[in-house]
Amino acid sequence: MFFGEIDTAGAAGAILAHSVKLDGKTFKKGRVLGAADVHTLLQADINKIVGARLEAHDVHEDAAAEQLGAVLGGAHVTTKAPFTGRVNLYADAPGVLCLEPHAVHMINSVHESITIATLPPWTWVKARQMIATIKVIPFAVARANLELTLAHAQAAPVSVSPMRARTAVLIQTTLPGMRASILDKTVRVLEARLGAIGIELTAERRVAHQVGATAAAVTALAADADMILIAGASAIVDRRDVVPSAIEAAGGEVVHFGMPVDPGNLILLARRNGKPVLGLPGCARSPALNGVDLVLQRIAAGLQVDSAAIMQMGVGGLLKEFSGRPTPRAGERTVEPVTAPKVAAVVLAAGQSRRMGAVNKLLVEVDGQAMVVTAVKQALASGFDSVVVVTGHESERVRTALAGLPVAFQHNPDFADGLSTSLVTGVRALTNDIDAAVVCLADMPRVTARVLERLVAAYDPVEGRAICVPTWHGKRGNPILWDRSFFAQIAEVAGDIGARHLLGEYQEQVCEVAMTDAAVVSDIDSPADLQALLAQDDASSAASASRGDEVKPS
Repeated sequence: MFFGEIDTAGAAGAILAHSVKLDGKTFKKGRVLGAADVHTLLQADINKIVGARLEAHDVHEDAAAEQLGAVLGGAHVTTKAPFTGRVNLYADAPGVLCLEPHAVHMINSVHESITIATLPPWTWVKARQMIATIKVIPFAVARANLELTLAHAQAAPVSVSPMRARTAVLIQTTLPGMRASILDKTVRVLEARLGAIGIELTAERRVAHQVGATAAAVTALAADADMILIAGASAIVDRRDVVPSAIEAAGGEVVHFGMPVDPGNLILLARRNGKPVLGLPGCARSPALNGVDLVLQRIAAGLQVDSAAIMQMGVGGLLKEFSGRPTPRAGERTVEPVTAPKVAAVVLAAGQSRRMGAVNKLLVEVDGQAMVVTAVKQALASGFDSVVVVTGHESERVRTALAGLPVAFQHNPDFADGLSTSLVTGVRALTNDIDAAVVCLADMPRVTARVLERLVAAYDPVEGRAICVPTWHGKRGNPILWDRSFFAQIAEVAGDIGARHLLGEYQEQVCEVAMTDAAVVSDIDSPADLQALLAQDDASSAASASRGDEVKPS
């Protein structure tokens, strides 16, 4: 890849390395300069720019990151679309993160241009939590380096072992004088600890701290749950102590005693008829994170826990809270894990199609179905958390065309007053948990799910990308993604121009996302636009037929 100073006059096709501020406009770094951009720069007397040009052996940063993400994303992992060389991976479900650290080291060792950062292996993750991020550092990477990286990635994808519904029973042993309040608290703490990872505590029994009584309780309760937990009145200090002896007397086998995790050193792992039996250390009575959690999380996710697994928990196993470090219980504000934003699509399908005469353009067939159906299906294919369709003109006909699709309808009774009324109706219909919305126009049927996914991938208000606008050859188009911080202002717009004035007012938060075709600047407003679109369909169908793409009956 060439990188350096380029004469502006010959910079078409180059990637801008540094943002350039012009009167009323900013060309941000990473922009692929088109002929119109070059003209604008020259008009501003900018005769040199710093940029990059890809060479034959180069792979663009987004393409490289996307290929790596496709290989690294394993079971129960969602891989997002690339933007500025970054692809984020998220957990599809709560569970345990599974990855091979050596494979990550090998990926990061191929070349400085390709990186991956992950959460630690065996971390318990929430649904939608970010678990890894791939970042290609320069604008492009050498194909040879990418291929070697992909080979390492194929050997060990990143996956999540999801939480599975399980049950447990608790046996508590007692000694004379032991307060019932301690035993009651143990039940409450364990119910919360287990419930957080999908394990239901179905029964509890209290018996004397003796081998015979404890063994009888194990035998009696073993069939009632997927695992047995034993909280002894006295800590287990030896494999021949009361709790392990009782497990063996009940036909169980001690697998491992102790662990390199503090708190949690004195845990006992055993099995009886294939089911895990845990002798709990004293720290299990506390809600603070400890070694018991590390074992229970893996069991909850259906992962095998054996002696080797426990002995490998030492790195990262120092969980003890020191008096000099504030804790959440002392009022410290906890840091939430990074999760995928909740993004909705608002499809505006309320217009009167005035320039189309008597025809409702949204109901004209495109790709064998009504135009509005094509637009809505692309939104659904993009994986939005919700899709809201705003209806108005011929509302019932539009709803009938979309029957059976998983969308929410919101009727705009003021549709005749312009596009802004539909925009306001759609934004006000969004639930409070939505972080951002992509406002889609139903008369742009060539906007694909890929375009929508790229807008969502670009969205990051923390990095100044709170409004994401698609472009084609430097021209801004639709749909536009808006962070929820703009919803209140959008809800106050009027007229027929929507919220585009906000792009100028909040230029520093606008991110332009270059697209590869003109779909984002091509809506169907007139009969001529419609005829051109249908002519494209006819030409495409004819080309497919000439290639023999159609399946003919035998």
